[in-house]
Amino acid sequence: MTLEERLDAFAKLGSLIENSSEEELSNLYRRVENHNNWFTPAQTKNALDALLVFLNKDRLKNWLSEYALAEKIDPKSVGILMAGNIPAVGFHDLMCVLMAGHRACIKTSSTDQILIGWLIDKLVSIEPRIKSLILVEDMLKNKDAYIATGSDNSARYFEYYFGKYPNIIRKNRTSVGILDGTESKDDFGDLAKDIFQYYGLGCRNVSKIFVPDREILVSFLDSIGDFSEMANNHKYFNNYEYNKSILLVNKEMHLDNGFLILQENQGVVSPISVLYYEVYQSQRELNELVSAITDKIQCIVTKGGWFLGSTPFGQAQCPALNDYADGIDTMLFLKNL
Repeated sequence: MTLEERLDAFAKLGSLIENSSEEELSNLYRRVENHNNWFTPAQTKNALDALLVFLNKDRLKNWLSEYALAEKIDPKSVGILMAGNIPAVGFHDLMCVLMAGHRACIKTSSTDQILIGWLIDKLVSIEPRIKSLILVEDMLKNKDAYIATGSDNSARYFEYYFGKYPNIIRKNRTSVGILDGTESKDDFGDLAKDIFQYYGLGCRNVSKIFVPDREILVSFLDSIGDFSEMANNHKYFNNYEYNKSILLVNKEMHLDNGFLILQENQGVVSPISVLYYEVYQSQRELNELVSAITDKIQCIVTKGGWFLGSTPFGQAQCPALNDYADGIDTMLFLKNL
């Protein structure tokens, strides 16, 4: 297959998703949720909508034009250990491997088999030749290269087994928000999207905010009542009740609006339903606080993107094709195999 043919197949996949019937999508959403209760129909739809932004022929062409990919290469077998924290999170790696002209040998996460399987089936229905380039396996042994995504603990396991091969091994990452005190109710609502989408399970979800004073916190909690529906998900609400009980038993100071807990904490990765915060006194102190946790940050969100390298509130879950996880250029890695 030529690069143009592969590109065309993915662009057609976008059109197919966009034009799928409501009945087919409803059945898909139901199957996905039955397999994993975190992946509600609304969250699965969010994930597919995000893919539609990727699967646009012009965007795909612009993205790939940066790499001057060769038409004829020696295809490698690339093992992909997919994460499963949010719906179809491993799809970008799969697309990168196929676009680069390699074979994708994938181990799907046990929590995200349905949606990934559906996407692969649709892609193969569009371009049957791709079927021979995608192998779903239980054990990824003796591959030419590996892309693995997991926790800090699993990363040590991946390093042990795959360290001798060319690899990308990703660890725990999270995202943070920075407030400067000028935020409006609408800004708080956009920030809440970055916190609550996918129930806070993604690396691009905000799990901590930096604020210039604590008074902002009350205004923030009062402004996000529209997100109270989060408590309707029993898995999320169980986390909320558990974390609240721990704080109450330990008599730790916190703020609570009935579905989100704010806790002052120097940590970065907060439990589900908890948002850490830290107060800064000056721009210099803020820069130092952020710099100290750079290796843990996937994304920074601010009002209008005012902080260097940040994304505007509400856009954390809308990465571009070249917004690579952990800041590692996946396509460049694959091109150089």
